[in-house]
Amino acid sequence: MASVKKDNRLTSSQSFMCVGFAGFFSKTVTSPLEVVKIKSQVGTFHCKRGFCQSFLLIYQHEGLRGFWKGNLASCLRLFPYTAVHLSAYKKIVHLHMDQVGFIPQWRAIFAGGLAGVAAALVTYPLEVVETRLIAQNCRQPMYIGVVHTLSKIYRSEGLLALYRGFSLTVLGAFPFSIGCCAVYMNLDKLWQEPPFRFTPLQNFISGCLAAGVSQALSYPFETVKRKMQAQSARLPHFGGVDVHFNGMIDCFIQVVRNKGVLSLWNGLTANTLKIVPCFGLLYTCFEMCKQVCLYRNGYIVSPLSYKLAPGVDQSLGPYELEEVKRYLKNRNFGSGESSFGNRW
Repeated sequence: MASVKKDNRLTSSQSFMCVGFAGFFSKTVTSPLEVVKIKSQVGTFHCKRGFCQSFLLIYQHEGLRGFWKGNLASCLRLFPYTAVHLSAYKKIVHLHMDQVGFIPQWRAIFAGGLAGVAAALVTYPLEVVETRLIAQNCRQPMYIGVVHTLSKIYRSEGLLALYRGFSLTVLGAFPFSIGCCAVYMNLDKLWQEPPFRFTPLQNFISGCLAAGVSQALSYPFETVKRKMQAQSARLPHFGGVDVHFNGMIDCFIQVVRNKGVLSLWNGLTANTLKIVPCFGLLYTCFEMCKQVCLYRNGYIVSPLSYKLAPGVDQSLGPYELEEVKRYLKNRNFGSGESSFGNRW
């Protein structure tokens, strides 16, 4: 069974920054595909003529701006989601980690699922906002901006409306985590080398593979969740949802009865085309940011490669390494010996 070793070479703030920047960049680049995917899941008229026609209809009715609806809410959700996820994952993993810092693969998957649910609980209202903004026509808007959407949903539908469909996030988190983690944690066998030696291209392919498998497993939960988020008796055409239902189980039944089982995977084409490069860019951008941080911390010789700095103890944390450098610098200050840079 594969295992993952805790890496302490990045500080918590550096890890947060790397994940946040990578997520913001990847989501913004792939936002048009996300818009088409969500409209297909909700069942608005834009998706009735197929994948390619959806782009044309959105452009004709809403213009280019329509392809980036809800992107701000999606990006804002990244930062608290990342912070909570990292914090929860760190605490859960610490409980299952042995004395030398290793954790079995199945426990890491379980920890990832629980951390994902905890992070989703905090940021779920922003996901509802994203769905509502995307489902509406931005030229005839019911909602204007993130704050206005949150306020209007709360005032007109109540607090529970901001968590409608959350149970599906819980149910879908585990097949997603299992697919993503199981693939990504065993890539060393595929590439026949450890992950820290992966090239940017290998990281891109790795992210695509993990995302494709995990999304295929959890997609029906995602589809029903989006329908529940979008539906509201206070919106025109009930928010554009193609079936009317009462609750999660009834939504599954109505979708299968009226649209067929395969309709649970509506928008999978757009989702695959979106999630594959999104995750690929996410992993690749994260690794590039990580290289910059490791270079600044003194672990590698260049931000363009993972070549380890000679003489540096890679097991030391960033602050410990800085203390060692400071000690050696003070000890050699004023001496005629070789400089600190040459010794390290």
